[in-house]
Amino acid sequence: MEEHKFKSGFVSIIGRTNVGKSTLINSLVGEKIAIMTNKPQTTRTAIKAIINRENSQIVIIDTPGIHKPKTKLGETMNDTAFGATSDVDVILFIIEATSKDIGPGDRKILDKIKQANKKTILIINKIDLVKKEDLLALIKLYSEEYEFSGVLPISALKGGSTGLVLNEIEKNLKIGPAFYNTEEYTDQTMRQLVEETIREKILKLLNDEIPHGVYVEVDKMKLSKSRVDNKPFYNIEATIFCLRESHKGIIIGKGGQMLKKIGTYAREDLQNMFGIKINLKTWVKVKEDWQDTETIIKRFKLNNKNK
Repeated sequence: MEEHKFKSGFVSIIGRTNVGKSTLINSLVGEKIAIMTNKPQTTRTAIKAIINRENSQIVIIDTPGIHKPKTKLGETMNDTAFGATSDVDVILFIIEATSKDIGPGDRKILDKIKQANKKTILIINKIDLVKKEDLLALIKLYSEEYEFSGVLPISALKGGSTGLVLNEIEKNLKIGPAFYNTEEYTDQTMRQLVEETIREKILKLLNDEIPHGVYVEVDKMKLSKSRVDNKPFYNIEATIFCLRESHKGIIIGKGGQMLKKIGTYAREDLQNMFGIKINLKTWVKVKEDWQDTETIIKRFKLNNKNK
């Protein structure tokens, strides 16, 4: 296709917690850039995914799920999600097919979408869990609320909808140049990917004992060479911060077994992600008020300079 037909633009994904945003974004990119667990509020900040197609570059912004905040962190997460609707070309609004009506969370998102007045694609996820007549009723309900640019019923977990979603987005973009190098697939730094990968393992391994009271900080990340075979590897040291002394004990586990398991699983993922050997060391510290500490919370705030 001629160069002047190339399209590009920014797209934000917004929805309540646990509706499948991160599953969809990883599927669209074809790389793991957003951590996935069955816990609500897994995503804490806006993450950009860069999708390069033959005739377009789509920059998708994954955002935290909308929820009722109880801390400054929760407020910041909501601000980040809503803020991401203002400076984009297209909004992807994800809802669950199992919804019977428009709940307070989805209603709040709809109001923000109306204010933003952007091209919006309604994505109805988890359609494998409902009957066709219920799905049609839900489509009618939402279509009466807003004039969506498109309505796509999908099952993000089962896959197969990637091309459908990307084609619909591309259809709604304007002609323009690529914003990022075509070899890039996320704006996250390697340090951020390490921190999020470790946090994902904590969320998955500890069930509901330590729900969202942890954050991870990489203290050291150095590229070194092995004395044995001269091959490169990363030396990474990271601290896991938690809210209580009792949580620290659970994260470390009996004889340090849980912390060892977290480190092993994280290291395996990171080695696959970076294609290089990883030497990972982790520590656990208590920081009781971190969810309300401004210097920490600012790490999760949205940088609105998309363009």
